[in-house]
Amino acid sequence: MDVFAGLFGGFSIAFTANNLMYCFLGAALGTAVGVLPGLGPAATISLLLPVVYALHSPATSIIFLAGIYYGAMYGGSTTSILMRIPGEAASVVTCIDGFEMAKKGRAGAALAIAAIGSFVAGTVGVVGLTFMAPPLAEFALRFGAPEYFALMLFGLLLAVFLSGSSPVKGTIMIFLGVLLSNVGLDPISGKERFTFGIVALQDGFDFVTLAMGMFGLSEVLTTLEEKGGAEFVTKKIGKLFPTAQDWAESKWAVVRGSLVGFFTGIIPGGGAVVASLTSYAMEQRLSKNPEEFGHGAIAGVAGPEAANNGASSSSFIPLLTLGIPCNASIAMIFAALMVQGVTPGPFLIGEHPDIFWGVIASMYIGNVILLILNLPLVGLWVQLLKVPFGIMGPVIIMFTVMGCYSLANEVFSIYVFIAFGIVGYIFRKMGFEPGPLIMAFILAPLIENSLRQSLLMSQGSPAIFFTRPISGTLMALFVLVLVGQLYINIRKNRRQDAGQTN
Repeated sequence: MDVFAGLFGGFSIAFTANNLMYCFLGAALGTAVGVLPGLGPAATISLLLPVVYALHSPATSIIFLAGIYYGAMYGGSTTSILMRIPGEAASVVTCIDGFEMAKKGRAGAALAIAAIGSFVAGTVGVVGLTFMAPPLAEFALRFGAPEYFALMLFGLLLAVFLSGSSPVKGTIMIFLGVLLSNVGLDPISGKERFTFGIVALQDGFDFVTLAMGMFGLSEVLTTLEEKGGAEFVTKKIGKLFPTAQDWAESKWAVVRGSLVGFFTGIIPGGGAVVASLTSYAMEQRLSKNPEEFGHGAIAGVAGPEAANNGASSSSFIPLLTLGIPCNASIAMIFAALMVQGVTPGPFLIGEHPDIFWGVIASMYIGNVILLILNLPLVGLWVQLLKVPFGIMGPVIIMFTVMGCYSLANEVFSIYVFIAFGIVGYIFRKMGFEPGPLIMAFILAPLIENSLRQSLLMSQGSPAIFFTRPISGTLMALFVLVLVGQLYINIRKNRRQDAGQTN
């Protein structure tokens, strides 16, 4: 009953004119941040932290910044589907089937199912945040370095599934992604790694630069090469909303993605990236037609989009109840609370119930606002497909170059962007998908830090990963999935050999 009383009080706070206005502004700005290439919620929130000083109400500040965060998850699918440019790391997986749907003239259906799946998952996440925050936060507290290592290693294995029909090529891209992530200064010793004496490489490669080059520029170069590539994708847009068959194929993907995203988001270190990756791999394994994945399967859009939005909502659980920011964007919101003199953690509900319940109530309202904003705008985003590529291509490159340069205000970032674009183009010509490389680049630093911390805890013994219940279970799943995949590949090769013999 206390939950309902607290939620009722939260709605009374969220529905005030001032808070409602900032909730709308945050959701709208977050959508724009997700749509525009080269931007992201973490960078946007960090730039807007000075605004927090002007907002004297901590509840209003967090309502505004939270709207930017989960709004960006909605908008991130737009450029992934229309241009194969992930505006956010969590939208990388959406590029695979979303862009293929756009090329087939089904961009409207892909955008609509992404918006609806995001709404459902966001609502599921907020409901879970309302009723399950204390027990789930207690469970997440059990995760130490060994558990993080096992979880990230399992996520890295799932990244191989993004390699399409060739696990070998996917594994090669995984190792290349790990190598690129190690460029820079060692986080513990401070020694240079693979910098070759170049000062600009001491900070390593930025994810936005890498992703924009591998996905955005390489796609522009590939499209220029294609015959009749005067249009970016196609003039045939198709229906703006999913068909009955689309609903049938995607409804359970949305449900499963919502649950995967929720439970992944509450684990610090998991987040929307791992959630979307896990959801995609799950849908591919459960599908009756797995061969359609990578060629425009709508479940490959619905599941990951639901997962990353579910994770964005549930990631507030460790922040509000434990004071643990589980990703960069949540860390910025954590900083905003500290600026206002509020310490997030176990005492937040008792000491600042207006903030706790006000933010939760605003997330219910924000999800409705985002659905209202995004569905009518589907037609507007789809019209981008009709712009001649002679105009669209330079505009895409201009925005991505601006985004890359703005990261550090260095021309070197543009050179890196161009280099990765050329490398991505070559990989595409050779049949290598960049998805596994991107995922490995994101997860490898987390794996390295967790591995080092775990070995320090166990005085160098790797047994710690197998003797602890949670990490042991995750490692067992890792082995089972790996052995199962090898078995499936062996059987597939034997069948092919038998067919050739006959």
